[in-house]
Amino acid sequence: MSLAKRGRLYHLRRRVPRRYRSVEPRETVWISLHTDSETISRSKADRAWSQMIEAWEARLAGNSADGDARYEAARDLARARGFRYLDAGAIARLPVEDLVERVEAITAPANQPDAVEAAALLGNVPEPRITLTKALELYWGHAKEKTLGKSEDQLRRWEAPRKKAVKNFVAVVGNKEIANITRDDMLDFRQHWLDRIEAGEVTANSANKDLIHLGDVLKTVNTMRRLGLVLPLGELSFKEGEKQTRPPFSEAWIRTRLLAPGALDGLNGQARALLLGMINT
Repeated sequence: MSLAKRGRLYHLRRRVPRRYRSVEPRETVWISLHTDSETISRSKADRAWSQMIEAWEARLAGNSADGDARYEAARDLARARGFRYLDAGAIARLPVEDLVERVEAITAPANQPDAVEAAALLGNVPEPRITLTKALELYWGHAKEKTLGKSEDQLRRWEAPRKKAVKNFVAVVGNKEIANITRDDMLDFRQHWLDRIEAGEVTANSANKDLIHLGDVLKTVNTMRRLGLVLPLGELSFKEGEKQTRPPFSEAWIRTRLLAPGALDGLNGQARALLLGMINT
């Protein structure tokens, strides 16, 4: 890494790493540090280089054939250039000076604007369509804080009901895009559970859990991806009856089984005292 002055301002001069040669035709880059102070320029150099690396990584991802990867790369690249990613329609409504600022920020080696950067800064990367199964894939990343500290077995048991809820919904309604889920779809799913409840196959509690887990996946993805969807999730739960409790052991059973002469002879004194204490409480 070296610093050099161009005119009054210091610039960072570095060779382009081999990894980024496919997205950066220059062998050496000069990055303006926007200061004539050597001390300040040294403090800004590492951050400037990190931003350059971030932009190159985003451009590499922007060449991907995967729609999700291209969209995320466009957002990252716009952010690395100091902008928020907006779609083309929103870009067209910007004030002229803001639009010009975005155009001027597009790198243009050899007077040829970079296509990946132009698409990112001018909003020409379409947002990928998110189906139910895709939403579940995205959900795991967006809900990481809910799994912190869980063991492998705890994580498996936490994921299982959410996978089941999405699988059940897809089986009834189909793998629709979440933006296209209608109130009728949710009512069809509810009817599916009502039929099973009436047939004695499941309880209302089981149906409500499926609805809750499905709603959690949809609401989390909608919020974290900033989709702004109005999800038709209200007033779907079933009324649950009184919670069933396991009947206690009868007094006669305790006296004739647990307290029968010789019933606890196989236990040592400490174990026998513990068991009798449990019975009394």
